[in-house]
Amino acid sequence: MPTFEKPTADASEAREALRGLAHATRKLDDPRELYATLGDLSLAAASLGQVLHQLGRLHDTGQSDTTWVCEESRAGRAAAYQVSWDLHRAGEMVRQVTRCIDDAHQAEGTVVYHQRDFPAFADAAHPAPDQGLGL
Repeated sequence: MPTFEKPTADASEAREALRGLAHATRKLDDPRELYATLGDLSLAAASLGQVLHQLGRLHDTGQSDTTWVCEESRAGRAAAYQVSWDLHRAGEMVRQVTRCIDDAHQAEGTVVYHQRDFPAFADAAHPAPDQGLGL
């Protein structure tokens, strides 16, 4: 359950949820679930992009809204700049990924799935009483 207040705990929970999703999507029994899954992934990716930009903004000025500040040395400022740059860049990459997921979600909405009928196999599974033993 998300805490909405503890980023480390929520990030750990998100990691576990994505690990579970990776396991669950190895085989989809009902492809009709794909549309809803893509919709949720799109929203999750958008949230991830937002998180990355927010974490990057923490380093943009070297200060957060609290009393904590980044080290004022040249090396400390360079590291904070690198963190900010990489996080904002990752946020933009995730925004592009989100667009691709959105496109796939939209296209998936036009796909119609039908369950296959296998009459030959259905007959073999339930042989008529006069056919004797079946293989």
